[in-house]
Amino acid sequence: MTRKWEFTGETKSWCDITLRRIRALVDIGASVKAGDVGGWLEADAALSQDGDAWVFGNAQVSGDAQVFGNAQVSGNAQVFGNAQVSGNARVYGNAWVSGDARCLLTIGPIGSRCAMLTIHADFKIGVRFNAGCFTGTRDEFLAQVEKTHGDNKHGNAYAAAVMLADHLVDAPVGEALKEAA
Repeated sequence: MTRKWEFTGETKSWCDITLRRIRALVDIGASVKAGDVGGWLEADAALSQDGDAWVFGNAQVSGDAQVFGNAQVSGNAQVFGNAQVSGNARVYGNAWVSGDARCLLTIGPIGSRCAMLTIHADFKIGVRFNAGCFTGTRDEFLAQVEKTHGDNKHGNAYAAAVMLADHLVDAPVGEALKEAA
């Protein structure tokens, strides 16, 4: 099999893991040319050598996450855990996708770090919350918010985001995700 990308040798640390930058060895689709530098991967298996899948710029893929088919991850997006991005899917901007994920909501910038909060269905734990280096359940997220922010403006903004996520989980979108599990 002909490899379509390689690691450049450039590394960076994020949340106690080492990510490595990639470079295209061949033209990939219409937007990636041989020699173009791409995003960051923790493991070789994170990005398929088949198809036109690509990770651009500052985007990161880590854990057991995989990008394949014709999928693209770009911007400051982060895909991690057991998440899979496939087909013609696009994950971009500051989105975070993790676990066994189907995204419900991305809000931001929010909080004292002006970060993105991504809330998605995770078929192992229910609803997963990702912000900064935090990833966990609704209750774990609320406990961390209470510990860090109490009822200041950031804590109140996060609480409102949790209320919206609760509504979405109870709404038809949540039912559709439960049926797809």
